[in-house]
Amino acid sequence: MISLPDFKEKQILFVNAEWGKPSHLRFQNDNIVFEQDKKVINRVSMHKAFALFICGDLSFTTNFIKQAREHGISIFLLKHNFELYAGLFTTAEGHYILRMKQYALTPEQELKMAKKLVKNKISNQSITLKNKAEAEEKAGIDKNLETTLLSIDEIQTNQELLGIEGNFSRVYFGEQFKTMKWRRRAPRTKEDINNFLLDMGYTLLFNFTDSLLRLHGFDTYKGFYHKLFFQRRSLACDVMEPLRPLIDRQIVKMNNLKQLNVADFQVAGGAFTLSFEHYPKYAGHFLKSLMDEKEPIFKYVHGFYSHIMDPIKNSYPEYKLPL
Repeated sequence: MISLPDFKEKQILFVNAEWGKPSHLRFQNDNIVFEQDKKVINRVSMHKAFALFICGDLSFTTNFIKQAREHGISIFLLKHNFELYAGLFTTAEGHYILRMKQYALTPEQELKMAKKLVKNKISNQSITLKNKAEAEEKAGIDKNLETTLLSIDEIQTNQELLGIEGNFSRVYFGEQFKTMKWRRRAPRTKEDINNFLLDMGYTLLFNFTDSLLRLHGFDTYKGFYHKLFFQRRSLACDVMEPLRPLIDRQIVKMNNLKQLNVADFQVAGGAFTLSFEHYPKYAGHFLKSLMDEKEPIFKYVHGFYSHIMDPIKNSYPEYKLPL
């Protein structure tokens, strides 16, 4: 299992393989080397890499896979629309005690944890709104949060909790993105630029969270709020929930700083896509927002691990969005 001092030195890498340019990744002298047209584009120490996102088509050898595994680097293979289609994940294999505890959770324990998770998420959403709100609006945000938190205490089923979270999120998204011609949240449809960027950012966040959970030894298909569903990594869906406002805030920041350019996007088959050459720019903004918070995120995931291993000694963790 990776420790915090080791993780502090780690980075997330993004490789954009351009169409028509033969691209290759190789291992040389403890470095990851990225080549296009037989020219070295970049290199970075294997010891500093935590996860490698590859967008597009390129080649790498079995030795590269072996070295990545030995250095604890997870590899994510993405289509040009940023959809994950395969991965080579580093995991703490054989942690059967942790997995036994995962599967031994009762419905009552799972609901208790889910309530704390959703409270954490909507508290961070409220922080996000307050950071950009006028003074007279902040009292209303606090009142809405207080009312929602109290209602969560009263619910008895996971379905009720989903309803409360959904209702709060609808209001939240409308306020958070009101200066960006917000229509609605429509996951995976990419019906507008807002939804495209949310899907892109959440994909990076999801896989980052999943990697940390795997390094602790979790079965990331076994969630407690998102229930078991075929081929869905439900635990990663759960644990990332309080982290989502990091992505939401980054999108608004990009818009405010004029880093978001409508001309970078295209429409194909009714869905928005990003011109290939612009992927690194947007991915870079999202990855920086995660790297800026990598230590608090690690502590949050490690706290979750400690809670599952000994819930009496270790309370359920909270991730607090930075102001």
